[in-house]
Amino acid sequence: MSDRRSLFEKVWDLHSVRQLPSGQTQLFIGLHLIHEVTSPQAFAILRDRGLKVSYPERTVATVDHIVPTDVQLRPFADGLAEEMMSAIERNCRDFGVRLFDLKDERQGVVHIVGPEQGLTQPGMTIACGDSHTSTHGAFGAIAFGIGTSQVADVLATQTLAMSRPKVRRIEVNGQLRAGVFAKDVILHIIRKLGVQGGVGYAYEYAGEVFDRMSMEERMTVCNMSIEGGARCGYINPDQTTVDYLKGRPFAPQGAEFDKAAAWWLSLASSPDATFDDRVSYDAADIEPTVTWGINPAQSVGVSEHLPHVADFPNDEQKGIGEAFQYMGLEEGAELKGLKINVAFIGSCTNGRISDLREAAAIVRGRKVAPGIKALVVPGSQLVRKQAMAEGLDKVFEEAGFEWRGAGCSMCLAMNPDKLKGREICASSSNRNFKGRQGSPTGRTLLMSPAMVAAAALKGEVADVRELL
Repeated sequence: MSDRRSLFEKVWDLHSVRQLPSGQTQLFIGLHLIHEVTSPQAFAILRDRGLKVSYPERTVATVDHIVPTDVQLRPFADGLAEEMMSAIERNCRDFGVRLFDLKDERQGVVHIVGPEQGLTQPGMTIACGDSHTSTHGAFGAIAFGIGTSQVADVLATQTLAMSRPKVRRIEVNGQLRAGVFAKDVILHIIRKLGVQGGVGYAYEYAGEVFDRMSMEERMTVCNMSIEGGARCGYINPDQTTVDYLKGRPFAPQGAEFDKAAAWWLSLASSPDATFDDRVSYDAADIEPTVTWGINPAQSVGVSEHLPHVADFPNDEQKGIGEAFQYMGLEEGAELKGLKINVAFIGSCTNGRISDLREAAAIVRGRKVAPGIKALVVPGSQLVRKQAMAEGLDKVFEEAGFEWRGAGCSMCLAMNPDKLKGREICASSSNRNFKGRQGSPTGRTLLMSPAMVAAAALKGEVADVRELL
């Protein structure tokens, strides 16, 4: 009998320990990633209860959120940041957990480090105390962001109590136009389905556009699944997945790799798998996309005008009005040409080597507009090393960008990289919530790294296609 399940169902079933009286599933977690911000309280819970980490070899720690990207000397100038660093160092030492600290060239943003090291593999369940854990779904893994108390649960038991979501298949077919990147694809999907559209769902991304994407592009798409309300998002493993993982430090080696690869490919959703919902989009309808509001669904194509409050359903109009007011924008106005103050390239969404290459291709031989603070923050020490080997650091610095160390930086500003006052930032990160980038009144415009580069050069929201 043929297996008519989706990849989600296969992986969920493989990791189900038992059905709980609550109706939830007790799910075994294959890989637990931790960082310095959501782990101290979890380790404190273990200490209070006299518990050990059940499977220390299945937990890997890195430091990223609070790490300064300019001066990284210890102790950090920020006392709380230093406290968090000391805590993760002590906790990993005491509980026997592997830590990629600042002295380790494997350090970087948790969702860049996992795939880079081959820790992230198809068919896994992956948990991390960070919303954007959905990134790892690019490999055909089921990856969830969890809260601090759940981090303690996984450390102590290697399991989680979870309700099984429904599965929506999202197909994008056709050919993307020049200047349209993975970031534009996911912003388009979130705009269409809304920030609540994925609540109660896992998203399976499928179709010609995702089939053609590199693993790094797929990670960008899966990273922002959570911004559409989905519990996780994934792409079926294929030869692109296998080729990416071959030779990675934590991936199987030799004959074991070939065996693993055959199994990984067998996990893909059956051609006749059933889904709870299906939607499809045409790649030709997607253009470079920019958010204008205070959630990632509030976006437009760069050539479009901003919407009118009256265009939205009655129950959404209050929130749309609030977004216009906070952002200081006019209904029906053009977003293109809006002056910016800061340009940020980096984050777990767009801090990989391909992102830096795309931005550098736009920047090369040009200059950042006067008065613009522009920074490039590689997502890991290895990405930084690779970029420097290719001379990308020089391309950025000669144009007037600051070239930084690896970390989360201005994505969430739990470090010295923050907006000031009402500054507007063109950002390649994943969230444009009020105050997200460190100033309670700061304003964030999400876009692709190439679009951020174009904005930095022009000093305003620009259409990258005019610079290609």
